Amino acid sequence: MIKVRPLFLALPLLLSGCSTLSGFSWSSLSPFNWFGSPITVSDAGVGGINAGTPLSQPVLDKALNGNYSLLSGMGIENGKLTAFYEARKDNNVMLVISGEPKGHVNKVEVQDKSIASQWGVKIGDEFGSYYSKAFDVCRLGQGNNAQSVECVAPQSKHVSYLFSGTWSGPEGLMPPDDMLKKWKVSKIIWHAQARN
Repeated sequence: MIKVRPLFLALPLLLSGCSTLSGFSWSSLSPFNWFGSPITVSDAGVGGINAGTPLSQPVLDKALNGNYSLLSGMGIENGKLTAFYEARKDNNVMLVISGEPKGHVNKVEVQDKSIASQWGVKIGDEFGSYYSKAFDVCRLGQGNNAQSVECVAPQSKHVSYLFSGTWSGPEGLMPPDDMLKKWKVSKIIWHAQARN
């Protein structure tokens, strides 16, 4: 008596790419896809972090694919008490994730050069590659970013780019556009609330 194994019956269907399996991708079997997708900054958030993400170490660790060690802290921002987590790798701060204590994430500052925006903007890119002028899209940075200029991404009011460079002009004034064009992205910032 001949025994026919179900696998041999299914093999021709797999190889022929029948309609029930047309969404299957052989590349999904690659070892490079076993460890999660690369983290990017988008309109919705950073990696698995979004406006609905609790400011909780286990949740943030999972949302960042376990790629960083997380250290918690408290601070004051715009006169309000803020809780934050520093995501570190090789003893360097790669992301700062902040929000109200025991609340949800409202901001993520990305300094990790391996994380880009979904539109391809990376740490180190020049202002002049994306903007012709600062008027109506940029403003002076605040707090720890006071020596830099923050510009809203053309594609999303939830994402902004912090540009840093040398400026010896009066404090509180924005550098001129011809000087800004060589300034470089030092942080990619995601905000839960849209920026103007």
